Amino acid sequence: MSEQSTYQVGKLLPNWVIRATDQIMDYYIKRYLNCDPIVLDRPPQPQSGHQYMLYAHIPFCKTLCSYCTFHRFLFKEYKAREYFVNLRKEMDYVKALGYDFTAMYIGGGTTTILEDELIATIEHARKLFPSIKEVSCETDPAQIATPTFRNLKGLVDRMSIGVQSFDDNILKLTERYDKFGSGAQIYDRLHEALELFPTTNIDMIFGFRGQSLEMLQRDMDLLVELNPRQITTYPLMVTSQTKKSVKNTIAAKGLELADQYRIIMNTLGSRYRQLTSWTFGRTHDEGFDEYVVDHDEYVGVGSGAFSFLGSNLYVNTFSLHRYGLRIAQGKTGVERQRHFDKHAVLQYRLLLGLFSARLSRKYFRQVHGVNLDRALFKEMLALKLIGAIKDNPQDPDNLIVTDAGKFLGLVMMKAFYSGMDNVRAELRKPLKDIDM
Repeated sequence: MSEQSTYQVGKLLPNWVIRATDQIMDYYIKRYLNCDPIVLDRPPQPQSGHQYMLYAHIPFCKTLCSYCTFHRFLFKEYKAREYFVNLRKEMDYVKALGYDFTAMYIGGGTTTILEDELIATIEHARKLFPSIKEVSCETDPAQIATPTFRNLKGLVDRMSIGVQSFDDNILKLTERYDKFGSGAQIYDRLHEALELFPTTNIDMIFGFRGQSLEMLQRDMDLLVELNPRQITTYPLMVTSQTKKSVKNTIAAKGLELADQYRIIMNTLGSRYRQLTSWTFGRTHDEGFDEYVVDHDEYVGVGSGAFSFLGSNLYVNTFSLHRYGLRIAQGKTGVERQRHFDKHAVLQYRLLLGLFSARLSRKYFRQVHGVNLDRALFKEMLALKLIGAIKDNPQDPDNLIVTDAGKFLGLVMMKAFYSGMDNVRAELRKPLKDIDM
């Protein structure tokens, strides 16, 4: 359990630090998060001694939430079934290159939209890659009510359910009330889903306009009553892909996140172990919601999937049509690439270390061959000066990330993911009817 008592983020991080952080992140996002066109016939082969994770993307939803910035299309069954076949073929291709994986994360979209196809895909992945120890998956409150949802028991180790809020006003604001039911109905459904999987994660979002501290506190209190094994509390991410009308309607202004984050920390921090800046778990060994924290390198399969291998980011085509053609030709789906220099990779890993509150000098020394304090001197000095990190007198190799540092990690990761969403927006922009 956390030793958290009273969390006063406003005092720990002055407003100017939050504003400066947003400006710095904006600078680096514009500098680094852009990709060059490329048609890659073969992805790089696996490197001896490296561990990899497999990411599979399912880009279909029966309804499209206005605030969602992930890569998704309106569900058409014939297209989805064809897509799952191609997804499994791409896995075969990756296997032929010599890859094996320690974990699999299936994201969307709505990953459980065709449960029979999802089951076939998970079984295929486990057969191809016997080193997979954990399969994580995502779903929504409507899917968990279907009679066939229980068929995923025994195949999925960690199921993440996107609830966002139990408050009916927030559900109506985000157009989820008519799609998924009232907060009370969703809450009742969750009771039935909690015992199906070793880990059930409940996804919540804060930072909505009109979301009072009392409303958020009630959400947190209901979560405590529900007692899932894991809870993720995302800040609402507004990007260039989010419609301007929606930005002005649903997003909170200014620094309201700090007060809301205090509510989350005070309620969950005393009952759960904090795994990242926005994830809380009952034990220390469960899978993280953000797979990039535990996996330096991962291979993405499916339309719109990202891969990070070595110092390179690869992005699969966002066109379903082109994806199908390339898989039929025995090629990878990659059509964008970005190479990062050593300093950029180190900055990225520093961000993840801060976000996960696991900032290790030993990791940088053994994995990247650098002295963290020298290689990122300016960054480390700034973090120490604002009180985000401090040395651990009992363990010099592992720095202490303070509560202020955890909130700073949340602010930075929010900006980073918003930047990634902007990349998605740019790659979706040219799509025509034939691509969808």
